[in-house]
Amino acid sequence: MKIYLDTIGCRLNQAEIERMARQFRAAGHTLVARAEEADLAVVNTCAVTAKAAADSRQRIRQLARAGVPRVVATGCWATLEPAQAAALPAVHQVVPNRAKESLVPQVLGVPPHAFDLEPLAREPIPGRRGRTRAFVKVQDGCDNRCTFCITTVARGPGRSQPLAAVLDDVWAAQRGGVQEVVLTGVHLGSWGRDLSPPQRLHDLVRAVLRYTDIPRVRLSSLEPWDLDDAFFALWENPRLAPHLHLPLQSGSATVLRRMARKTTPQAFARLVAAARRAIPDVAITTDLIAGFPGESEAEFAETLAFVQAMDFAGGHVFTYSPRPGTAAARMPDQVPLPLRRERNAALRAALAASAARYRRAFVGRTLQVLWESAQPHPEGGFVLRGLSGNYLRVEAQAPADFHNRFLRVTIVAVTENGLRGEIVDAPSPSGG
Repeated sequence: MKIYLDTIGCRLNQAEIERMARQFRAAGHTLVARAEEADLAVVNTCAVTAKAAADSRQRIRQLARAGVPRVVATGCWATLEPAQAAALPAVHQVVPNRAKESLVPQVLGVPPHAFDLEPLAREPIPGRRGRTRAFVKVQDGCDNRCTFCITTVARGPGRSQPLAAVLDDVWAAQRGGVQEVVLTGVHLGSWGRDLSPPQRLHDLVRAVLRYTDIPRVRLSSLEPWDLDDAFFALWENPRLAPHLHLPLQSGSATVLRRMARKTTPQAFARLVAAARRAIPDVAITTDLIAGFPGESEAEFAETLAFVQAMDFAGGHVFTYSPRPGTAAARMPDQVPLPLRRERNAALRAALAASAARYRRAFVGRTLQVLWESAQPHPEGGFVLRGLSGNYLRVEAQAPADFHNRFLRVTIVAVTENGLRGEIVDAPSPSGG
């Protein structure tokens, strides 16, 4: 059978779809790059915002128009709106998040243990850029009760993947030639609390660094209240990417209380200062919500000033989107949409300014870059694009295709969204 896989939303969704790809291949099926070729499609949907939910519905309709005879819908939107998902054209089956781990066995009609001993490498999904990174799911669900978040409803309580299962996934990624793994989860910092005996995220990170030789390990989003100063000692190992994504959401203490976030601007600032002391050149990125219910002009001004003071290396700004089933959707004083968008633009401008300052600091310095793509240059050679450990996008010209390889690069200029560099001591195309 020919299988087409698609995903919307977060890195966790990407990790899950990659695992499904491995299981379909293990069962002898073929993954295809074009929906028009598929006998079956699986869509891992998202519901974090109203737009993500709309994109999920649109993606399923596009598959039906492409002639896919059977579509399996899973993920957060399909879990929250199973009847709507089932009513879409070509949808043959809706698999909620709680049953997602066994989606492939369900679809194929085989027992779940059929994949327990599968030795296949974790390879890129056809039709996507050859992956240099693999997203490894280590945790699902969340026990926090942030008032704006629908993910807790869609994903359920927090639960951790056993350490052995995580290591198996990392080893599979290595066998597939991946140079970087990203450990990801809904509430990554809670990993291990539900295991017996309980463990902590730093135990997992140390084990991955000790028992695998994957060249680069990166952590996805971490809630600031899960970390302490001692956590940053992990970065003594140079294989751990110097990049922390710490969602702030708001720089106003009163808005954070309405959000039920377990931090304050002061605690967040102390954490950022500790990270910068411990991890040289660390990139600290964040998430922000513009126009949360009840956000006054004074509260927004506090947030904007705090974001400017934190000097983030980048981040994402989301215009508040009421999600049915969340406490925030029932709050009074909903901010008008035009004002939410105006505040979004101001926050994006502040992040863009601080990100540009962070990039400029690396001009004249040398970074280790993992090349994610290589495009032929009209005048010969290739244009390479990739990521440094501190999540800076770098491009350079090279005499050969060095895709999925690490090379040292001297940064010579800042570009609109990244950096331009010159390769230091480019190896021969054969790797000699």
